[in-house]
Amino acid sequence: MNKHTGFLILCLSALVCLQSCKQKSAPAVQEETVNSGTINIAADESAQPIVDEEVYIFKRFNEKARPQISYQTENTVLRRLLNDSVRFAILARELNPEEKKILTERTLPPVINRFAIDAVTFIVNQASADTQMTVSDVKKMLSGQAKTTTDIVFDNPNSSLVRYLKDFSGNKDFKLKNVFAVKNNKEVIKYISQHPQAIGITGFDWLNDPDDDYADAVRKVKIVGIRDENSKEAPNQYFKPSQTTLALKQYPFARNLYLVNCTGKMGLASGFSQFILSERGQRIILRSGILPDSLPQREIIIKRNF
Repeated sequence: MNKHTGFLILCLSALVCLQSCKQKSAPAVQEETVNSGTINIAADESAQPIVDEEVYIFKRFNEKARPQISYQTENTVLRRLLNDSVRFAILARELNPEEKKILTERTLPPVINRFAIDAVTFIVNQASADTQMTVSDVKKMLSGQAKTTTDIVFDNPNSSLVRYLKDFSGNKDFKLKNVFAVKNNKEVIKYISQHPQAIGITGFDWLNDPDDDYADAVRKVKIVGIRDENSKEAPNQYFKPSQTTLALKQYPFARNLYLVNCTGKMGLASGFSQFILSERGQRIILRSGILPDSLPQREIIIKRNF
């Protein structure tokens, strides 16, 4: 064997060895399953507190799962879903027939599940004497028929809360000077905590177990009781949002929260949905203060011998 042949064999051996090392060091592509992989989720920002809790516990039980949550306004979440930039969304309303048709025609028929019931909540400053309103009072207030200078503050012009209130009041837009938006639910609560002559509108979930950055503001506000004068069961009673008044349909401003899965496969989106709808996921919602879609069963063990 001459020098050139020996050198060539040495180079080929080194190349094979280097290629083998690269293959060993290259990270394996993780297959997406119901409890592993990555999924991008667009979520209504008004549902952030409960979604954050669900994601935190889900990841603790599924260490290889990486759900990526992007909190946005309802309009933005819907636009991303219909434009196929995300295939899993969390919304505060069900899709309408036209939206379902668009997704189905793209071979992305949505699987929709209600997972919780939230409440559109009216709050005032602790110093305020306005602690009760009727449903007609709210409608007149939003339509400009009530003679009041009280500021009415909501989270965002494109939010699900505003869409809900527009549908309720029959207004396409809120053009009154004393009705305006801030930035988000936290800012609504902070604003009301500093302004006694104002009424804030927020999701009930934001008032239960608040984060440190706005917990002090929550302590400085109180929830307004609402009376539905058209109620057949209790036309003369005022109700505040709670799991009981939501379950009994006594509080008039309730809204559903939905999971919308358009992935069309048994992947991480399905696993996350199944977790939220499971007994464990529903117990997380029960502890949060809002109403789960299905109340978890409570088992009681009775011992005969003590």
